[in-house]
Amino acid sequence: MTDPVVPSAPPEAWTADAGFVAECLACLRLRHQAGVGPRTIKRIFDRYPSAVAALAEARSFGPQGLCDDAAAGSLARGLTTPAAEAELSAAAAKGLTPLPYFHAAYPSRLRELPDPPAVLYVIGDACLLAGPCVAMVGARQCSRYGFGAAYDFAVGLSAAGITVVSGLAYGIDRQAHLGGLAGPGRSVAVLGTGLDLVYPDANLDVWRELAAGGAIISEFAPGTPPRAANFPVRNRIIAGLSLGVMVVEAADRSGSLITARLALEQGREVFALPGPVNLPTFSGCHALLSQGARLVQSAGDIVSGLARELAPYVDAPRPVPPGRPARTPAPASVAAPAPRPAPRRASPAGAKAAPQAGPAGLLAPRPASRPAPGLPEGLGSVEAGVLTLLADGAKHHIDAMGTVLSVAAKDLSSALVLLELKGLVRKWPGMYYTGEAQG
Repeated sequence: MTDPVVPSAPPEAWTADAGFVAECLACLRLRHQAGVGPRTIKRIFDRYPSAVAALAEARSFGPQGLCDDAAAGSLARGLTTPAAEAELSAAAAKGLTPLPYFHAAYPSRLRELPDPPAVLYVIGDACLLAGPCVAMVGARQCSRYGFGAAYDFAVGLSAAGITVVSGLAYGIDRQAHLGGLAGPGRSVAVLGTGLDLVYPDANLDVWRELAAGGAIISEFAPGTPPRAANFPVRNRIIAGLSLGVMVVEAADRSGSLITARLALEQGREVFALPGPVNLPTFSGCHALLSQGARLVQSAGDIVSGLARELAPYVDAPRPVPPGRPARTPAPASVAAPAPRPAPRRASPAGAKAAPQAGPAGLLAPRPASRPAPGLPEGLGSVEAGVLTLLADGAKHHIDAMGTVLSVAAKDLSSALVLLELKGLVRKWPGMYYTGEAQG
């Protein structure tokens, strides 16, 4: 377990905001109160507009049935204030950014949980938490097949502007993060320790890449060690952040199956990769498939399976995290997977590869263009070109369209999936497309 040097994040970026600090302290006071767990905190937060407003009426919690009188009295007297202040001071000293429940940058999907964290700590780009995310989980001791598949799927999802979420464990998690960091969707790690610790030590290189080019989050206080009980708690956040969960390789009674179960309970899609029947590390995947999980063979299968869930993220603005000046956000785009680069295998511990930059983890805005007569308004230039080309009613292969339109493969893939989501084109087997009116 390593204590890394946290990237510089000046505490004054958020400690100078007295209202923000008061809200963080109020959330932490609740979390430190004995007898008040995440479900109780959620009930309290459902009644009030902020944590500060809630604690101002702490004595009424008992009569309202929100918690017992003893806990309410302790909160009213401020008995947990010293512990909350100590934790927040430690976070500031470590350069961590707290994200309290009511903050605009707190991921809305986590508020849907029955037991959301009162505060998240963040290193990196907190805006990734509000974008389209897909979780990838699997075995620490995985097969070569699962090892390569995890990276390939993550590359495809990230190329589509989807953020890959995993748990920074070795094996499948590691490959998922590396693949996500290879594209504009990037990656988010959810830890079962404090953010100032790296577990396992061998993933220090990935931790650093995530800190520089993605995000790392945890609900645990700085300095929290990797206790076994923390990881199932962590898994609910992995599932909760995501539109769907892909289980790449998992044995029976695997922790990955806990994440899949939590995803189902939260109403998320579950995807599973089939593997060799003689490998026990895939028995959990096969069990999920027999219970109705979606079988997937490519990142495109996940994008297609989540078309309805991804639609709201097309051209959606991103929130501004605490401590960052407001600016006009670039519109987000969710795209189809671009052609995959050669698989990247595990890099030695300590090796550092530069993650590719992307505008806030999502594809850059499409250039605006005046559509040809008869085409819908608001199309990008590539989308308009595709619809013009498909107007002849014939089936066109994606490669042929790219040649005719002189468009990069990733831009064409992006335009095609957006047009699919809008119901304007139809995809046929073999990567052929027609205008939807011709379908």
